[in-house]
Amino acid sequence: MNERRKLYGECLAEFIGTFILVFFGVGSVHTAVSTQAQAGLWQVAVVWGVAIALAIYATGAVSGCHINPAITLAFAAWQGFPWRKVLPYIAAQVAGAFAAAAVLYGLFHGAIAHFEAQHSIVRGQPGSQLSAMMYGEYFPNPAILGTDAAAWAQVSHLQAFCAELVGTAFLAFFVFALVDPQNWGAPRGNMFALFIGLTVSIVISIIAPLTQAALNPARDFGPRLWALLAGWGPIAIPGPRGGFFTVYILAPLWGGLLGGLVYERLIVPFRKVSKTGEQEVALDEGKGRG
Repeated sequence: MNERRKLYGECLAEFIGTFILVFFGVGSVHTAVSTQAQAGLWQVAVVWGVAIALAIYATGAVSGCHINPAITLAFAAWQGFPWRKVLPYIAAQVAGAFAAAAVLYGLFHGAIAHFEAQHSIVRGQPGSQLSAMMYGEYFPNPAILGTDAAAWAQVSHLQAFCAELVGTAFLAFFVFALVDPQNWGAPRGNMFALFIGLTVSIVISIIAPLTQAALNPARDFGPRLWALLAGWGPIAIPGPRGGFFTVYILAPLWGGLLGGLVYERLIVPFRKVSKTGEQEVALDEGKGRG
């Protein structure tokens, strides 16, 4: 297989993997907001986690299933992923996210319109982030903390930026740890995919009240672009408070780089591996602790 065809296949896999992620993950937000079908934040978080695991199982053998520009950038910076593939991967990820958002709108537009009518929401006007949040993210989470000045005072731009940076750093750190073949503590076989999904679930459970926990520029920008075209206008981009670029694109990208850096510089140099190449447990020097 020539390199051009190989890259085409990898980008197609990234498109499909991100489509899976957004269809089920953003879909769970649709059902939670417009139909009240999800009972609480954890149910939504678990759907995200399972979607990620399934996307990895389905497409990981082709592209590695990054499905997140922050992870692609971190792999390029710290793991030798070819830089020439970074932009094609990211383009495929954003396209997959946009396509999934369009399909979800086709399925849920009636439920969304009913929700807006029930809550006197005028799409594109202040407060309509209560429905736009089914696509892009907002800080603070409109469904949990509200959309008024009192809600905004609880989460500043800087706090939102830091929340997305820290959340994505944790994600990248654990991805690096879970896929590291020399890490004896990582789950064996293909169980790593499930634990990557659970990583996202637990991060969402902490960060989502603050920023909805994007952790992924493609996951935010693709659906946000669809929301712009579907009538939310400036509520979608640039958003009622602005900051979507810094909070939901720059912060995750920097967070991914930070999480990868921490693993590569603070964990890998001290990892213990046997001379035969088999992983060995790093025992406490005291050994008498059982």
